Amino acid sequence: MTAYSVLLFLHSWGRWFVLGTGIMAVYRGYAGSSNRLPFTKADNAMGASFVGFMLLQLIIGLGLYFGLSPYGLKAMKVAGAMKDPTIRFFGMEHIAVMVVAVVIAQIGRTLSKKRLSDVQKHKTAFIYYGIALLLVLLMIPWGIWNPARPLFRF
Repeated sequence: MTAYSVLLFLHSWGRWFVLGTGIMAVYRGYAGSSNRLPFTKADNAMGASFVGFMLLQLIIGLGLYFGLSPYGLKAMKVAGAMKDPTIRFFGMEHIAVMVVAVVIAQIGRTLSKKRLSDVQKHKTAFIYYGIALLLVLLMIPWGIWNPARPLFRF
């Protein structure tokens, strides 16, 4: 078992934690703003979990991109790399959009904690976490509009 296969395994399985916590954080934000619910410790914890798993995914992904992956920075240095859809996706599109998604989620968490009313906290969390989750869903390699990768690596 190589370092590459370990990081790829962790990155592949980590997406499910990001998706699960992201869906819950977006739902809690929507339900809280729609029903005028108080912003509880559980709402804050779900946002923290979503952002935390996204940051962990980013760290693992950067390890793959800059060090171990054949589709990362190494591949981008090859002439004609932008003409290959798989290399372009993993070497540029995937990482760029995922970094933006992490930044948006972190901004949303910070802003939601600073809002004065509970409804505004929920609404801010819903908007920012929703945008971040949408970007993540668009850039996971499902094989629909980007290269296909296994849903579960073993």
